Amino acid sequence: MTSNGIFQIVVFFALLLILTKPLGKFMAGVFEGKRTWLHPLLRPLERLIYKLSGIREDAEQRWTQYTASLLVFSLVSFLFVYLIQRLQGFLPLNPMHFSTAHAPSNATAMTPDLAFNTAVSFMTNTNWQAYGGESTLSYFVQMAALTVQNFLSAAAGIAVAIALIRGFTRREAKTIGNFWVDLTRATVYILLPLSVAFALFLAAQGVPQTLKPYPVAKTLEGATQTIAVGPVASQEAIKMLGTNGGGFFNANSAHPFENPTPLTNFVECVAILLISAGLTYTFGAMVKDTRQGWALFAAMSILFLAGVFVCYPAEQRGNPMLSRLGVQQNATSTQPGGNMEGKEERFGIADSALWAVATTDASNGSVNSMHDSFTPMGGLVPLFNIETGEVIFGGVGSGLYGMLLYAIIAVFIGGLMVGRTPEYLGKKIEQKEVKMCMLALIAMAASILLFAAASAVIPFAPKGYWNALGPAVANLNNGGPHGFSEILYAFSSGTGNNGSAFAGLNANTPWYNLTMGLAMLIGRFLMIIPMLAVAGSLAAKKHIPATSGTLPTHGGLFVGLVVGVVIIVGALTFFPALSLGPIVEHFLMWQGKLLSMLSFPIWS
Repeated sequence: MTSNGIFQIVVFFALLLILTKPLGKFMAGVFEGKRTWLHPLLRPLERLIYKLSGIREDAEQRWTQYTASLLVFSLVSFLFVYLIQRLQGFLPLNPMHFSTAHAPSNATAMTPDLAFNTAVSFMTNTNWQAYGGESTLSYFVQMAALTVQNFLSAAAGIAVAIALIRGFTRREAKTIGNFWVDLTRATVYILLPLSVAFALFLAAQGVPQTLKPYPVAKTLEGATQTIAVGPVASQEAIKMLGTNGGGFFNANSAHPFENPTPLTNFVECVAILLISAGLTYTFGAMVKDTRQGWALFAAMSILFLAGVFVCYPAEQRGNPMLSRLGVQQNATSTQPGGNMEGKEERFGIADSALWAVATTDASNGSVNSMHDSFTPMGGLVPLFNIETGEVIFGGVGSGLYGMLLYAIIAVFIGGLMVGRTPEYLGKKIEQKEVKMCMLALIAMAASILLFAAASAVIPFAPKGYWNALGPAVANLNNGGPHGFSEILYAFSSGTGNNGSAFAGLNANTPWYNLTMGLAMLIGRFLMIIPMLAVAGSLAAKKHIPATSGTLPTHGGLFVGLVVGVVIIVGALTFFPALSLGPIVEHFLMWQGKLLSMLSFPIWS
């Protein structure tokens, strides 16, 4: 590692820490119904939404009603996005004529399975993209379908987190809030103002925001080049703040029109974790003990920094196979050293590793470098981050309720150790809560492992429906442990609602489009529904005063217990699969050095 790289990481984390409290305090005020400094400007808009939608602001819902509202809203969102994609050839703002007979020769057809995959992806806040945005979707689809879902899916995640917090704060209550009110407030007071300010900043930095057709330029050689542009800044802002990650361009945040400068790279990376970090303070403020929020922030931070300082050294160390060939792998004043494959020179190794860890800690999925080109250990960190359930800050809302899931399990384990009924924030953690938490963990693990295993072993017919791209598709994917890592990463990303990819797997086939769509649905709703059931159960319970036997949940012991549970559950669940992918690939990369050091026949 270099001193400059370490300095950038420290500055990044310091800024995130500084912003956590003010944003978290503001969000707590919004969801507690308090008047904020934005109310004079945005309260009329909030009231107008309630009036047009027939929402009663003072009406509350049981957890079953809250869940039903979320599911109906998600279904309508899915159908809306699916239909707009399929009909884009007949809709306005389609200057490149996608899905028509006049589409460019390099355009990707929006098939039913691809439209299904994309609609599920954006509805679940996954933003997995098995297509290139600039060669597939019209401006209208990018704005009316994808950008809108970037707001709404993120707001839905925040709403679920707030409902779970109310489960801890209420006593013998039957309701946990109103989904429609929480959705509206998250959108109007949090996501919309931040996105407007961020979009203006990005536009000032050179990110395009236009509805004009793609311009055609002449190159120095005299050839013509079509330059893809569009309403990028507005989509980029909510893509980061809402931990969505779906890029306007196929290269995502490695593209100079999405991420043109080191300054935009730094600010966008902060935006990925900003709201998720702030929600930890919101949690503490709403339960009337900010120490509880800081304890969760500390657990997330430990896991985050551990990931950064495993991934960054692995990439800075580079590939020992190249060192043995005499290639300079050390950083100097004239070159960065290490593994620069798949990375942008304007960002370098430190910023690429930091982004890779941040985007997979959150359910963001944007990339400013290609994870497929990372070293085995460098690529293992993003993969394992997703497989923890993306609770290391995590997605907006989803990271908090995911970490609270682990906190409940940690409290339960702590109770078993001392032989008493576990308690968390004055609520007894009993059979129902533990069962719901385990259901969410098992569903996530089963989705990742079963879909990955099936995809790795099923012999698809070269010209069959499930492998519709023909026999050439077999040559587009890697074999061996790296090829398995690509498959495992894909289903981890889909189930974890992350959306990033190793980028070496051609996923635009009916098999991957449909199975990845199912994985995203499992990862979203078989996490949300159990956690809302937990919220309803906790809200109905009495408050139990703390005693000398109560496990303190705001100190270092509890933080260590939560961190241990996250790592142990992830390791026990996924270590065998990881051993077949990045771990064995790491040993294969170092086998020459190990041979010379150990002279052991097993490595020959």
